[in-house]
This record gives sequence, structure tokens and C-alpha cells, in this order.
Amino acid sequence: MYKEIRLSGTGGQGLILAGIILAEAAGVYDGYDVIQTQSYGPEARGGASRAEVIIADDVIDFPKVTSPDVVLIMSQQACDRYGQHVKPGGIVLVDDTNVSSIPSLEDACVVTLPITEIARHDVGRQVVANVVALGALVGVTGIVTPDAMEKAISSRVPRGTEELNMKAFNIGLERGREARAKHETP
Repeated sequence: MYKEIRLSGTGGQGLILAGIILAEAAGVYDGYDVIQTQSYGPEARGGASRAEVIIADDVIDFPKVTSPDVVLIMSQQACDRYGQHVKPGGIVLVDDTNVSSIPSLEDACVVTLPITEIARHDVGRQVVANVVALGALVGVTGIVTPDAMEKAISSRVPRGTEELNMKAFNIGLERGREARAKHETP
């Protein structure tokens, strides 16, 4: 296995932490080789932000994502910047709460979910939209095991928020699985 994942959005959405959690789940708990990098604009909060993770079952020769298999898009700005950049046959997961104009991608599977809205209404806190997104990403792709994600989330989120974040992850996971089932049904 060799998968490149790009998590993109706006500074303040927690995507850097999401990338770290995903990398830890894959590397520490699922036993894959992993590289995780991050980038955000000088504006930090409100500017462009992305985290990239490469997951492989063998040595990773190049530490940069060049042709992502999976792209998570959490803002319109991120969609405009990264929405077209996915490997043919790849998956683009879009938070349609914050993204209104999605590019037409003929060679990719575009999955839309109201990730921020799910965090706000189903979980009760918008601040956990990044963890809802991780759940949806795992539900849609199966890229890491849910058990590994739960362990990584527990080890990385602020103390006292573990229960809230587990709720966010599990709701996102279920919504991601439902979305995957819809895309698999002819």
C-alpha cells in the first residue's frame, strides 16, 4: 500500500492536528511507514492550511505528496487551491457546509458531507469538525482502522475533551460509511 492524503482548509480548523492524529494512527497503531508534513499561510488563522500524510507498507522514498489519492477540503479557499489536485480514481471529501463551488472531476470520486454542520448540530461543538472529518475520511476510505484512530485521538486531543472527540469521530465515521455505501450502489 502507498497512499498520499492531503487535508486542506483554513487556519484554525484544526487540520494540522488532524494530520498528526492520522499519521499517528497509521504509524504507531496500524504499523505502517508514515510521513506527515504541514503548511499554513502567514495569516495562520483564516489563511490557507494543509496537512499531508503519506502512508505506506514499505519505505517511503520521497517525503512530499505529489499526487494525492485522497483530498479532504474544508473551505472554499482550499477547494480553489487543491480541489483539482487528486490522482485519477482518487477520492475528494468536501465539507459542503463551507464549500459551495466544487470543481467537476471526471476521474475522481467526489463525496460531499456537511462536516462542520454535523459537528455543530450532531456533536454540539463546531470546534470538533476536524475530528468529524477524520471519522468521515476513515469511513469513506478505510485508510486506517477505527481502533487506531480512537487511540491516536485519545493521545492527542486536549485532556478533558476525549469523550467529545470520540463522539465526533464516531458520528463522522458512520456518516462516511453511509456516503461510501451510496457511492458504491449503482
